[in-house]
Amino acid sequence: MRIDLSGRTALVTGSSSGIGLAIATGLAGAGARVVLTGRTEARVAEAAESLRSTGADATGIAVDLAADAGPVLEREPDVDILVNNLGIFEARPPLEITEDEWQRYFETNVLAGIRLTRHYLPGMMARGWGRVQYIASDSAVVIPAEMIHYGMTKTALLGVSRGFAKAAAGSGVTVNTVIAGPTHTGGVEDFVRQLVPGDLPWDEAQRRFMRDHRPQSLIQRLIEPEEIAHMVVYLSSPQASATTGGALRVDGGYVDAILP
Repeated sequence: MRIDLSGRTALVTGSSSGIGLAIATGLAGAGARVVLTGRTEARVAEAAESLRSTGADATGIAVDLAADAGPVLEREPDVDILVNNLGIFEARPPLEITEDEWQRYFETNVLAGIRLTRHYLPGMMARGWGRVQYIASDSAVVIPAEMIHYGMTKTALLGVSRGFAKAAAGSGVTVNTVIAGPTHTGGVEDFVRQLVPGDLPWDEAQRRFMRDHRPQSLIQRLIEPEEIAHMVVYLSSPQASATTGGALRVDGGYVDAILP
């Protein structure tokens, strides 16, 4: 299968590193023009330049999308592919999560994507083609006791995605959620270190984390960001025209169910 996204513009939020950067790289590799976002100007510029050095058509916008999407909407009034990847997470005992933290997680992980979808979806529908995706997590289905504020935002994305898919019914636009499993990123390495005691070598710390905290994983390792990106690139393609309103798992078999 050859995926060709030439002539398409893709906006990937939270894409200066990790899963977001892997997604942007995958979309650029399929021929799309990619727009990266992040809060730190230097990191966004570095990520965009790394893509351009490979011949990709890439640009970056430094912006806090949880507070204001204006800079993105002004520079990119229309896109063909929207990947709502922006998200924050941190381990926290449930009863110690403050009301401000609940609010911050919802605004960052849920409302930021809703704002962008509300802006870009009508144009996609008018043109008769578009792709909207939300990057959720196994935590949407298996709420982790150590970060239920994060888990609830990812559960919310399943409902948001399904609802917008219904709003776009019959238009040629698809809306889906990708349920990512435990993935190897810098932030997850920090998270693993929070939960695994001792100054262990990374390989051993990862094994202990999977054994003690994510034993349901069928691949028994962390997923690499590129493996998430492969699903996103497919869902962004013309070949995925009949896939909409779905929650597609790239979780290494972590969720112990046939359906989410």
